[in-house]
Amino acid sequence: MKCHIAQVNIARALAPIDDPVMAGFVARLDDINAVADSSPGFVWRLKTDDGNATSLNPYDDDHILFNMSVWASIDHLKHFVYRSAHAQVMRQRKNWFEHIRDPYTALWWIEPGHIPTIAEAKERLAYLRLYGDTEFAFSFARVIHPPGKLQAVE
Repeated sequence: MKCHIAQVNIARALAPIDDPVMAGFVARLDDINAVADSSPGFVWRLKTDDGNATSLNPYDDDHILFNMSVWASIDHLKHFVYRSAHAQVMRQRKNWFEHIRDPYTALWWIEPGHIPTIAEAKERLAYLRLYGDTEFAFSFARVIHPPGKLQAVE
C-alpha cells in the first residue's frame, strides 16, 4: 500500500503571537500557508477557522506554536521545507523563535486518508526525543523507509 508522510513541528516564540516582536512572522504566515496549500504533494494541514494553527495550545504554553501537515511523499515535503518561500522565512526564525535543543520536528508514515491527531503528533515528537530516529518517528536527518506493508509514493 502506498503511504503519505505526516510531520509535526513546534517552535517557542520569543513573545505572544500578537506582540510586535512577532509581527514579521505573522505578516508572512498567510503567504507561507498558501504556498503549502498550493505545493505539489500537499495533502492536509492543521488549521482553525483563522486559517492557521497559532491559536492552538497543545502544550499549555502560549509561546509554543504547533504545526502539523500531511504530504504525498517525503520529496514533496522536503521541497516545501527547503526550497520554497518557507525556507526563506525560516532562515529568519531567530528573530521570532527561541533555539530549541531537542528535536522539534518529527516525521512518520501514514496510510492515505488518515488525518493525524494532535495527541498522535505529540506522541511521535516525544518518542523521537526519547529514542531518536525509528520507524515510529524520525527526522529529516535520518529518513526511515516505510515499515512493512506501506510503500512511499515516489
